[in-house]
Amino acid sequence: MRAKAFSSILPQMLRADINGRYFLSYEHIHLAVRSLAERIRESGFAPDLIVAIGSGGFIPARILKTFLEIPILTVGISYYGPDNKPQAAPRTIQWIDEVEKKLSGRRILLVDEVDDSRVTLEYCLRELMRHAPAEIAVAVLHNKKKEKRGSLPAEVSRYFAAEELDDRWICYPWDARDISAHERIARSGILPS
Repeated sequence: MRAKAFSSILPQMLRADINGRYFLSYEHIHLAVRSLAERIRESGFAPDLIVAIGSGGFIPARILKTFLEIPILTVGISYYGPDNKPQAAPRTIQWIDEVEKKLSGRRILLVDEVDDSRVTLEYCLRELMRHAPAEIAVAVLHNKKKEKRGSLPAEVSRYFAAEELDDRWICYPWDARDISAHERIARSGILPS
């Protein structure tokens, strides 16, 4: 079951589209994750645990934990280099200790901040499926509306995206060096001169 994004319920005043980049406030992120949690519950999917893809999925996963009240495990997958360009293939930086005990027979919600190329999601899903979970679903804050290089394995039938966005750079608040300036931009839609 592919879930539809509910962009219309999120206040646009907490997100700015400037010069081909989206600036998102923390409030916008929180509201997006809350709507995501509601849709996950309404779908009938009851995950046993969250697996957060680091580093972008850490904060959305932690907020989801507040609403779903389930534990979080983390994995570190690197696909983009220091220049923000994709590498040849994703690589594992950190994986789950005692993975068989923690994943086998469990319902897993895999969380990341953005579904851009889908390569990282595909890589992580295939790794997780090697450990015989009962079911895996995907939740992302943002799905970029574009052709994907990766694909979701056929076994993954539940996909949740808080918002569908055009293919532009997304400036998340957790990446900001000056959070006050970032929040002002996200709320006003005006870059400082």
